[in-house]
Amino acid sequence: MTHLDALPNGRFVVQGHSAAGDRNAQIYGMDGRRRRSFAMGRAVEYLMADRWHHVWSAYFDEGVYTDPISAGGLVRWDSGGNRQWGYSAPEGVEYIDTVYAFNVDDGVAWANYYPTFPLLEVRTTGDLRLRRTPVVAPAGMAVHGEDITMLGGNRQPDRLHRCRLAESEALLVEEACLTLPSGAPLKRYARPVGRGRHLYLRGTSPRQWYVTDI
Repeated sequence: MTHLDALPNGRFVVQGHSAAGDRNAQIYGMDGRRRRSFAMGRAVEYLMADRWHHVWSAYFDEGVYTDPISAGGLVRWDSGGNRQWGYSAPEGVEYIDTVYAFNVDDGVAWANYYPTFPLLEVRTTGDLRLRRTPVVAPAGMAVHGEDITMLGGNRQPDRLHRCRLAESEALLVEEACLTLPSGAPLKRYARPVGRGRHLYLRGTSPRQWYVTDI
């Protein structure tokens, strides 16, 4: 699987298999020329950048258990490919096995991960918080202020769960069924992309995207 995202100043970062071997991530400039290659680890589940020149990579189990870069489950890089931070679960908290849902905004990342599905909030200031949630295995989420909406989970792929963030948990406020703009049921969708208050969805057509927000 190949991952691609835009960086500030017209650059972009690509991660995937390449002839560079362990240097499986590349940063390209506006002219299409490669600026740098670096090792991002194995089994990247999500690769997302923000406008503050941060790159976040989240992993699934095949990398967590076999690769020292991927072992923490969530890593932050600068836009030059230098590792800045890696997650280490606090004492008494389960480590990341696989990140199920991910959201990145400027200077902050949110992750919901297997096996216990806590909501992890990580800020570039060094602040880290874990909260309990009422949703098991969500597919995506949108976050804004003290509000979070999670899509899927609890074996209901079209269910939206609107929650209010408290000190140590996300409190369920209401639930709704997500449909297409026409009112038709949303039966299938590709992996959602969460960016701050927006959650982007692609249905069966690779050319048509939908967005819902808080």
